[in-house]
Amino acid sequence: MTNTSTIEPQAKPAQNQDAVSFLEFEKPLQRIHHDIVEMEREARESRCDLTADIKKQRTRFRTTMRRLYSNLTPWETVMVARHPKRPLVTDYLKMVFRDFCELHGDRTFADDRALITGFARVGGHKVMVIGHNKGKDIKERMECNFGCAHPEGYRKALLKMRMAEKYGVPVVCLIDTQGAYPGIGSEERGIAQAIAVNLMEMSRLRTPIVSVVIGEGGSGGALGIGVADRVAMFQNSFYSVISPEGCAAILWKTADKRKHAAEALKLTSKSLTKLNLIDEIIPEPIGGAHRAPETTAANLEKYLDTTLHTLKRSRIETLVGRRAARLRNLGNFFEDPSEVASTTKTRPTRKSVARSSRMSHRMGRRSAAKV
Repeated sequence: MTNTSTIEPQAKPAQNQDAVSFLEFEKPLQRIHHDIVEMEREARESRCDLTADIKKQRTRFRTTMRRLYSNLTPWETVMVARHPKRPLVTDYLKMVFRDFCELHGDRTFADDRALITGFARVGGHKVMVIGHNKGKDIKERMECNFGCAHPEGYRKALLKMRMAEKYGVPVVCLIDTQGAYPGIGSEERGIAQAIAVNLMEMSRLRTPIVSVVIGEGGSGGALGIGVADRVAMFQNSFYSVISPEGCAAILWKTADKRKHAAEALKLTSKSLTKLNLIDEIIPEPIGGAHRAPETTAANLEKYLDTTLHTLKRSRIETLVGRRAARLRNLGNFFEDPSEVASTTKTRPTRKSVARSSRMSHRMGRRSAAKV
């Protein structure tokens, strides 16, 4: 039996610059911030008027931050996506969604806390929200396996997607995981099959699906809730078949080559847009989502509201057909960047959409007959 609980709306978290920890590439910002703190302390103790100097340093801080974040390297993007104060799915549930009612369990084995599911409202839409949960403190992170879901997590997600399909409710997936949990128990309970079944069923689910990478998008753990009509990424998130450290360990036998691996994996939102693998980039405030979570949440809400309005205007047969055609067109590679740009603008023809819809319908009937 599926249990329910409600997360009550809370006040939006306050952010101040003192609470933000600095990343490796942000050392210039850290020095300026230290100078500002020292000047403020000196002004209080000596009662000197240092307002002009402090204002000048704050302007310098903003200018430096804009310069650093205007051209992040792939590895720096990975660092920002993993920032310890970056908003998590639980933060967006409070800031973006209303009336969230959590649904638990997969009706087979257990309730995986690494994946949160439940009904909610966003904009003017009722939706089913599914998202990876990394946890806020060490206790919660241990319970959530740091956002790495077990097979029961993906089966729970699929069960809730089918419920959404039954009631004609769109599905919103928020991706933030290093990958699926790699332990022995996870393998024994069929993690590969659970993800594969999700990929197949999501491709023909008869309701609109929107997926957004809000932080890390790693491996099959991300793909398990990543098949959708629209796939978007936050500006400073990443989406990859493997983590840079894992790739470096395989190719160069050392994790020290993680920066080279991040460059080769083409994991940033800009690279994936050029390769026609995602549909849209959701902007973040300068300095990353952790510096202005309310603004980031507002951008996410605007994107979801607009996208759901667009998707709900299409007939469900057309929607499923376009989703199948979109999946079949993934993975194209061109030497000439201009060909990528021209391909990005092309849309599936009516004939290909109809053919994909018929094939998806036949696959569904065959699967039902076998069951």
